[in-house]
Amino acid sequence: MPDKPFKPAGVFPALVTPFARDEAVDEGAFRRLIRHVLPDVDGLVPCGTTGEFPYLSVEEQKRLVEIAVAEAGGKPVIAGTGAAGTAQAVELARNAQAAGATACLVVTPYFLHPADKGIYQHFYDVAKAVDIPVILYNIPQVVDAHLPRRVVEDLADIPNIVGLKDSSGNLTYTMEVLEYCGDRINVLVGHDEVVLNALAGGCAGAILASANVYPAVWQKVLRAVRAGDLATARQLQMSVQKLSRIFCRYGGGVAVKQALKMLGIDAGRPRRPLKAVGGALLHEDRAEIQLELEKLGMIAPEAAANHVPEGPVAERFATIGLSAEAIRAAGLRVGSGSAGEGRERVQMDLVLGRKDGPLGDVYAYELTYPRYGYEALTGILEPNLTVRPATLILPTNKLDNLRQANMVYGPTQSAVARAIVDKLVAGVIPEAAMEGELIIAQAAVDPGALDRHALYQSVYEATAAAIDRAYGRM
Repeated sequence: MPDKPFKPAGVFPALVTPFARDEAVDEGAFRRLIRHVLPDVDGLVPCGTTGEFPYLSVEEQKRLVEIAVAEAGGKPVIAGTGAAGTAQAVELARNAQAAGATACLVVTPYFLHPADKGIYQHFYDVAKAVDIPVILYNIPQVVDAHLPRRVVEDLADIPNIVGLKDSSGNLTYTMEVLEYCGDRINVLVGHDEVVLNALAGGCAGAILASANVYPAVWQKVLRAVRAGDLATARQLQMSVQKLSRIFCRYGGGVAVKQALKMLGIDAGRPRRPLKAVGGALLHEDRAEIQLELEKLGMIAPEAAANHVPEGPVAERFATIGLSAEAIRAAGLRVGSGSAGEGRERVQMDLVLGRKDGPLGDVYAYELTYPRYGYEALTGILEPNLTVRPATLILPTNKLDNLRQANMVYGPTQSAVARAIVDKLVAGVIPEAAMEGELIIAQAAVDPGALDRHALYQSVYEATAAAIDRAYGRM
């Protein structure tokens, strides 16, 4: 069999399509995005799933391919030319060829699902209609149909069908295609969460939504795998795993556009019915994207002062209406502990005592009348399981955004609860305190904290130390 005309390999971004406020394609933003990613990629893929191709007109798709070719600097352009019907897929593929595309990417027919023979015929007709190479595209999670391996095996014999983009994330399927077809076509992974696994298994490259955001990371992964350095590749994959998961599962192009915006790159907005925030992408997901970009060093944490209370522990609760005199008069216990390094260093100030006193009054007031930015939360060991003694956690630093709140209403909440339970089991906290007493914990957590695991450990250790001091164990 003669050599294929083009064997796709390397790292390709599945480019987002920037839309202006009036939902017109923003050609200027599209060009700027390409110039941003071009140094770190081996080619471009416009008009794919991440590019919201179902919402693009035929004319818009052709224009986007023309722009990509003009900006690619000679690097390959694999044009998304997927459509539910064969006639439109052929038209898009011919348009892509006329626009100068290197190859076209054709998705499995969707909505009305043909039998295997119909799927084969669809790709066969597209391949025969153009002179440029064709790459098959398997993405069952949105198409609601799998590209059968046996069909891929048959299609691999067609001279200008040169590859498969597999976005399923199903490594069993990926390996089966490589087993039966890997000598005839190149397989590229399209699921960001399993890039390392797929490359190590024999994939020739990747077409990824996240390559809009961190293509350089994927180039390092690819080089490490090729060099047999799986330890480095594994570390790199894990460094972007959470972001990759968000991009794959919680918004696709919508999430990528939010990440690009945080990087200072205008990627426009999505086209209806997608929404930037509150639709395909939740506010919590946006906060996670920001946090992960900070951890990667791609953006700087928002500047915010870290206020750590000083002075005698009994005087640190005045802001919640509990004076040192009231603490002494009611016989309340206090303790403070600190732990951790850098941004994950925390201080925990605790006051413990009976419900039927001033501590109970403050506890009820903070729950009933939350202070903006300093909202209290109860200690929860796991969902629907509150810790005993009942515990209220108050941030000492104002929470200005959801990203900061996620660090407190998450690892801090869980670590405080775990420390209390462990001290109860150890007998430091008497069993009688479970029902008759309360704890108020003031958490001084740096607003710039980045590492959830390190923060959890710091809060746990600081809370444990504060409890020991409150009960005279230190």
